[in-house]
Amino acid sequence: MNQILSNVKGDRWIWLIVILLSILSLLAVYSSTGTLAYIKGKANETYLVKHMAMLFGGIALMYISHRIDYRYYAGISKILMVITIPLLLYTLVFGNHVNDASRWISIPGTGLTFQTSDLAKLALITYLARTLSRKQENIKDVKNSFIPIMGSVCLVFILIALANLSTALMLFGVSILLLIIGRISIKQIAVVCLAGAILLTGVIMLGPRRQTYISRIHAFMHPELATADKSFQSDHSKIAIATGGVLGKGPGNSTERNYLPHPYSDFIYATIVEEYGLIGGIALVAIYLFLLYRCIKIVTKAPKAFGALLAAGLSFSLTIQAFANMAVAVGLGPVTGVPLPLVSMGGTSILFTSVAFGIILSVSRDIDEPKKVVVGEISVA
Repeated sequence: MNQILSNVKGDRWIWLIVILLSILSLLAVYSSTGTLAYIKGKANETYLVKHMAMLFGGIALMYISHRIDYRYYAGISKILMVITIPLLLYTLVFGNHVNDASRWISIPGTGLTFQTSDLAKLALITYLARTLSRKQENIKDVKNSFIPIMGSVCLVFILIALANLSTALMLFGVSILLLIIGRISIKQIAVVCLAGAILLTGVIMLGPRRQTYISRIHAFMHPELATADKSFQSDHSKIAIATGGVLGKGPGNSTERNYLPHPYSDFIYATIVEEYGLIGGIALVAIYLFLLYRCIKIVTKAPKAFGALLAAGLSFSLTIQAFANMAVAVGLGPVTGVPLPLVSMGGTSILFTSVAFGIILSVSRDIDEPKKVVVGEISVA
């Protein structure tokens, strides 16, 4: 154990954030899965143990990925993109259908499901970071630089958006931020945004989930006209937050967890605010803001463009997802199926989130470790 701890490198504040979020996740998931356990006829501890195992597995993956030199992820990104595109296509056609959405594929022999968009986020961000860093000298070359970048962004966007529009929009937003940081011209960025807007319109108007998207947007824009079944989740989320008060009802005392369809994942922030009050809600927001601050410091200190772009893309992805989840819970956005990173109960989403943290830590480890210069046979740090 001491040997493992001695090999833990990178930004120590990020490690502390991961530990805090994991502890909060265990408390919140244990409290919010009581109704689910009752319906399924299982002990409440069953879900806690399973979730704890996923968190420990995630921390193990985080440790492994942070020990790998981040430069190796440039080569890995090409492999990930080659794997991701067929997997997204396979998921759309043969994946598990839930609420008219095909987002998951089953992992044979494990009983687990795998959400391919989690892999796609990691693949696209690493691929964009690699491409932008390697084509800095001819970044305005339309044929060799812009078209491959635009093609990868738009292709992944449309494949995810057909089943999971909210995730696709967040990933598209992160991609645009990376293009800005990577010095893509405003004109070219405008072309990408226009292409994204056309694809988005097509998905909303012609996609297989068009009725779901339109009804959710209508319920958000006109809550006074929405039927009870359309506003049920958002109404009870607001009730949970309103009744939490300043100090909350206390751990395990949530009542709205008995009404919210997914109090342990999509609406876990509402459960946290109900039990820990306004103070707990603000503290969680502060943790994610502090995470973004630490990641920005890593970006500004990274000596290589690839490391800076990689840390920026992954940190933006994590924090944007976190604030999207919290925004839905408090009624600032239409209902989506976006989990709260490293807090919501989940399977592969926790593992891929942990890998993203590990890669960010790998970039920070490269900054913190002294560089060695070899003079003759003498190594100077």
